Amino acid sequence: MSNKEVKAALKSARDAIRNKEYKEALKHCKAVLKQEKNNYNAWVFIGVAAAELEQPDQAKAAYKKAVELEPNQLLAWQGLANLYEKSNQADVKGDLADVYQKLLELYESGDKQKWCDVCNKLVELYHQEKKYLEVAETWQKLIQMKQEEGAEKAELHQLWKKMTQLLKDSTQNRDNKTEQLLLTAFEHAVNSADTVPGEDHQNLYKDFIQCLSKFPHETARLEKACNDMIALYPTVSYPLEVLCLHFIQSGTVSEEALHCFSRLLEMDASSGPGIIGFGIQCLQDKKYKEAVKSLTEGLQKTSQCPAAWHYLAEAQMKIHKHRDTVLSCNQALEALGTPEGPSLRWKNLILQLKAEALVKIADADAAEEAIKALEQIEDASSDPVVLAIRGQAYLNKGLMDQALKISQELLVSHPDLAESHALEGFMHYSQKNYEEAERSFLNAIERKAETAEYHQYLGLTYWFMSDETKKDKGKALTQFLKAAKLDSYLGSVFCYLGNYYRDIAGDKSRARGCYKKAFELDETDEESGTAAVDLSVELGDTDTALSILNEVTEKASPGTAKWAWLHRGLYYLRSGQPSQAVPDLQAALRADPKDSNCWESLGEAYLNRGSYSTALKSFRKASELNPGLVYSIYRAAAVEQILGKYESAIATYQQILKTTEDYVPALKGLGECYIMLGRSALDNYLDRKAVGYIEQALEFFTRATKHRPDVCCLWKLIGDTCTSVHVISPAKVNVQVLGSLLGKNADKQVLRKSELLRLGGRCYGRALKLMSLPSIWCDLGINYYRQAEHLTAVGSDMNEISELLEKSLQCLKKAVRLDSKNHLYWNALGVVASCSAIGNYALAQHSFIKSVQAEQINVVAWTNLGVLYLVTGNIEQAHEAFKVAQSLEPSYLLCWIGQALIAEKVGSYDTMDLFRHTTELSMHVFFETEGAKGYAHWVCSTLQDESNRNTELYLYNIVEMNAIPAAQVVLSKYTERVPDDPSAFTMLGYLNDYLHLKRQAADAYERAASLLKNSEDTEKYHIAMQNYGRSLCALGQYDKAIEVYTSTPLTEFDGIVGIALAYFKKGLLQESIKAYEKALSVAKSEQDKAHILTALAIIEYKQNKVDAAKTLLFKCSLKEPSTESLKALCTLGLVKQDATLATAALKELLKHDKGDNTIYERCLIASAVYALQGRNVEVQREVSKAIHSNPDNPALWSLLSQLVPLYASQKAKGGAVAGHVAHVLDVNHGKEALLNIAVNQLAAGCHMLEDEKNNPLKNIQKAIHLCPDNPAAWAVLMAACHAENTVGCLNNAQPKRTDLEMTLVSTVSAKTGENNLPHNYIQTLEDWCLCQAITSLEETGKLSEAEALCTKGLKSCPEHPGLFLLLRQVQCKQLLQSHKELPDNILEELRKAVMTSSTSVAAWQWLAKVYHSQRMMVGAEMCYRKSLQLASQQGSWNGKLSSLLRLAMLALEVCMANVSNEHWPSLVQEATTEALKLAPCPVASLLQALLQYHRKMGARETRRMLERVVYQPGNPETVVSVARWYLLQHLYAKDDYELIDVLVENAKANGDVRLLELNEKLSASA
Repeated sequence: MSNKEVKAALKSARDAIRNKEYKEALKHCKAVLKQEKNNYNAWVFIGVAAAELEQPDQAKAAYKKAVELEPNQLLAWQGLANLYEKSNQADVKGDLADVYQKLLELYESGDKQKWCDVCNKLVELYHQEKKYLEVAETWQKLIQMKQEEGAEKAELHQLWKKMTQLLKDSTQNRDNKTEQLLLTAFEHAVNSADTVPGEDHQNLYKDFIQCLSKFPHETARLEKACNDMIALYPTVSYPLEVLCLHFIQSGTVSEEALHCFSRLLEMDASSGPGIIGFGIQCLQDKKYKEAVKSLTEGLQKTSQCPAAWHYLAEAQMKIHKHRDTVLSCNQALEALGTPEGPSLRWKNLILQLKAEALVKIADADAAEEAIKALEQIEDASSDPVVLAIRGQAYLNKGLMDQALKISQELLVSHPDLAESHALEGFMHYSQKNYEEAERSFLNAIERKAETAEYHQYLGLTYWFMSDETKKDKGKALTQFLKAAKLDSYLGSVFCYLGNYYRDIAGDKSRARGCYKKAFELDETDEESGTAAVDLSVELGDTDTALSILNEVTEKASPGTAKWAWLHRGLYYLRSGQPSQAVPDLQAALRADPKDSNCWESLGEAYLNRGSYSTALKSFRKASELNPGLVYSIYRAAAVEQILGKYESAIATYQQILKTTEDYVPALKGLGECYIMLGRSALDNYLDRKAVGYIEQALEFFTRATKHRPDVCCLWKLIGDTCTSVHVISPAKVNVQVLGSLLGKNADKQVLRKSELLRLGGRCYGRALKLMSLPSIWCDLGINYYRQAEHLTAVGSDMNEISELLEKSLQCLKKAVRLDSKNHLYWNALGVVASCSAIGNYALAQHSFIKSVQAEQINVVAWTNLGVLYLVTGNIEQAHEAFKVAQSLEPSYLLCWIGQALIAEKVGSYDTMDLFRHTTELSMHVFFETEGAKGYAHWVCSTLQDESNRNTELYLYNIVEMNAIPAAQVVLSKYTERVPDDPSAFTMLGYLNDYLHLKRQAADAYERAASLLKNSEDTEKYHIAMQNYGRSLCALGQYDKAIEVYTSTPLTEFDGIVGIALAYFKKGLLQESIKAYEKALSVAKSEQDKAHILTALAIIEYKQNKVDAAKTLLFKCSLKEPSTESLKALCTLGLVKQDATLATAALKELLKHDKGDNTIYERCLIASAVYALQGRNVEVQREVSKAIHSNPDNPALWSLLSQLVPLYASQKAKGGAVAGHVAHVLDVNHGKEALLNIAVNQLAAGCHMLEDEKNNPLKNIQKAIHLCPDNPAAWAVLMAACHAENTVGCLNNAQPKRTDLEMTLVSTVSAKTGENNLPHNYIQTLEDWCLCQAITSLEETGKLSEAEALCTKGLKSCPEHPGLFLLLRQVQCKQLLQSHKELPDNILEELRKAVMTSSTSVAAWQWLAKVYHSQRMMVGAEMCYRKSLQLASQQGSWNGKLSSLLRLAMLALEVCMANVSNEHWPSLVQEATTEALKLAPCPVASLLQALLQYHRKMGARETRRMLERVVYQPGNPETVVSVARWYLLQHLYAKDDYELIDVLVENAKANGDVRLLELNEKLSASA
């Protein structure tokens, strides 16, 4: 190729590149290179084309080849620069910089603008690579170029400014040349600014100063720059702040620096550096607290100043805040970072200061940290002061050997150093070598006398050396004073000065000042704070004490300052402010939860506040923490006593006495607990129990007086205890008293009531000798009054009684004279003055009025005044006084009794209601017992009047107010307290009769008779004996009753009738007849005569003289028939099965007896008559009608629940409800009601799977728990167990209640033997139980046991048809299970067995089952029809329903066998229709549906009938499951998958597994 062709090819290549045909260009270039390998343009074009084709390596190689060929040509270098600029590879940056450098050379003499552009690019590249020196040099060249070109000042300013921005991050590199270039740039920029002063210039100056502050060696330039800026901008604080920080960091504070600090604060009072500078100035001026405050405040604003933190630590060290010093040093080290140069000096200073502070903290952990700090100090081993600090650290840590080694080395190497001798002194001091320590500290003081610590430790050495040096003013005191003078912040010195002035000099005032000063200096010094508070209290300056405590507690964080909280809590406790004491003591416990004393104090605070339960917990906690705190245990017992937990308190007091037998407070507390228990027992009329408590109380009080006979309250308590027996009957008071109390040597002596009361008086006298108090004079007066009262009751000499009453009067007058404003004393004086033996009613009235005046809310005095008026016959005044008392306190009993007595006097109807109210309020003694007796009297009087039973007064006072039990209770209590009141015992017997408490009634009548035996009123005695005889007869003690009756003259009607009844009950019928005939002769009313004739008729019936009995009863009915005679006549008809007689008698009875009181008996007789007539429906209706009229009569509901299962079993669920209502209305019917409920539920088919809580088994178990002696309940339990087992078998579950048959049969036999029941009832019950047991054994497959039981039963009763049939059933079962055909002779034998029980529905049904098993369908049908006939005749609803269903099932089975006979389908239809008439029967509906299924499986009616059974709510699951089975097959036959899904969901919901399995099979086959 010629040269011309080469040029043409290069031109073609250039054109191709212009047209972006880079591959074409490459072809032309390669063609050129074949001709000329070193063609510069060809290689450049290849580089361009390859770069555009994204072939950087080929392009780079081409450009480099071109550069080699022509190094001074621009094109290749430009191409190479463009290539590198587009590349993202990091390794090309260095090559790019070289390219830029070459371009700068090439452009330097030519295109200046391109040179500048390349220069900018090169600077940017260096800046990215953080090559700040190259950036500075290159940019400086650019500025020089501009200067040479004569650039404007503004442009040059921007270039210098840009240079500062480019190099602002270079300060971290520590390159001196770069730093100088940067500073030069800043200087040029600052000096070349146009607008001066101006905002941009100001900001630039700030940046310049900030940059200078980063270079420690440029301090002169920094100061100059700051001063220059201050001159230009005098209002800007920034240069001053930097300058201040510079001075702070330099560590030397000159006048210039102080001037700078003050100028800055004048300019900006909130400036951090300024505040720090002020703090440093305070530190120099030894104003340490102000220094700490200012430095802390300044560092909150300027925290990154290590020197400032060091100054703060130094100031804190000066005021001995050592822990704060350590924290500040840590902050300083953190701010310091990695120290270099001058910073290294700061680090050493900070570490040394930190170590000193840690040494002063003086614990092992701090010592370990101090050693670590010292190890970080450079050249620490060459600094003796640092070595001395290390020695102290070792000493604090307990490393004596290391400390000794350092001490010895220092003494050798630096004998003139004070720290060397001080370290030796510290070691001797710690080892208590006080003489050597004294020598060492004196040597240290000699070398450095201005160190307060050395004087302090020398003083401490003298303090502990001996008592002489402690007390010698020239020794310890002098050194402490010198130390305090040298360092006024050394709190521990002031503490020991306080100790000296308090313990040695006895100057409490000066001591308090020292302690206060010590505490002000160190608020953590609990000893000084406590001492200052205690001395302030001792000096009477409680305000100062409280101010100290308030100051501490306000600053304290939770869980700290225990001593302050505790002291303030105790202060509040002492000053009677327990509510304020509680939170303070709680705060103290947060600091130390295991302080038993603090818990004890908290208990006291709670106790004083009235929070007794919490106080008890606190005292218990204190005693748990420290079992030796007897006082805490005692206070816990005292609180339990206050809370009325006397038994618990007694146990706690006894716990104290186990360890401290003579602890008088515990003995006293025990006595008080027992006396309180005694009073409680007296309130509840438990007199014998009360006497026991009184005896124990006296024992403990006596033991207490042995140890402390000088304590007045103990003797008073003994007097109170002795006097408290005044309410108890003398016969019950036999109290054993320790002989020491009586002044005798005997261990114990028994005292009667009178002796005990006299002892009480003597104890009050002993108490008065010790302390003459009005309250004790009053107690003594009351004691004399009680003695007189007792002597009056036992009939003693009146002179003695008068003397005692006079003494009582004088004592009470003495009490009134001593304290005339106490209403209790005046009231007691009034009571004594108004007693009948004194009768000074004027004095009594005056006393009660004075009592009311002394205390206006005084219900007792008003009531006593009312009694006084009542006794003196002033009814109206009495009523007014009682009315005032009632208004003051409506619950006070005595005023109500007073009003009741007034009502009784004036004959008011409200009398009984008032007496009843008094018994509801309370039961007390003497006048209070009048309320009990009065109420009982009115109740008995009302009960005796039988004509008022339907009156509103009777219904309210007797029925609604539950009067009879209430009167019986209060009268029982009354007779306990007053055992010699015959009228009260008579009334009690009468009330017990009403409540059917026969034994209690007999005891009461016997007591009444014994009290009246020797009285002059023989008539009352005879009445009491007759009452006693009647009660004995009711108890079945007929011989004794006859004896009691014959001991009285039998002239009155009641007595003769009573002995006649006793004779009759005893079986002495002839004697009874004679007695009744005698009673007939003395009877005055026709009613009484009719009753006697009725009784005689009953006796005739007993003698089997039925006609004579009828004659007598008819004779009763002729004139004025009595209801009793008509009832007897009707009953006679029932017993003899004479329906005509029973019906006629009932008709007459219903004419004459229409009262609600006898409704139950009328219903019972009428139901029995209807049952005799065979009118079963009328039996239930009669009782239901009566219930509608009397829905609140529990006896009628109970009767209905008994009759329903017998005569209306289809309504058994209603019978169960009736039993429940009876149980709710009256608990007394609960035993019988639960039994009836269970029977009704069994009849209704209820079981445990339906209801786990309310089912026959649960209810009969409850009934047995209530009345385990009822044999019928055990029989029902047997039936319930059998029913549950049967239900379990139907549900494919294992029976749970097996093997109980024989146990229950034995139990029933045992219970029938224990109870006095009719023989026929016992025989029927036992026979039923035996048959039930045999049936259960047979059904569970225990045939041999069942057969043995049958055989055993037949031996005792060979003619029992039921047992014979059961035996045949058991024997036949084995044959039937073999599925073999039975011979005719066996079938005939079975038929004969059934004929022996031909009236048994179950027997015929069993024979039908036998025929059915033998495929004798017609015979089975006949047997079922026979059972249906019998059930209809007997009126057995269950029998009819079961026979119909069995008959329908028999017929349906024949139909299912496809027997072509219309008789069987019609029989199914007929039987189920009749069953549905009897009751809604799911089984009958199912059988009809199955018949329809058999006839027309695919018919719509089939689906409807089956769905009716499946989806009808309440149908048994066993029935529904069968219906589902057939319905599913019908639906699959019809391909009705939507209804199939519904049915499957229903099966899942009810757990029908069989149907789900069938569904899987059918769906698979479909």
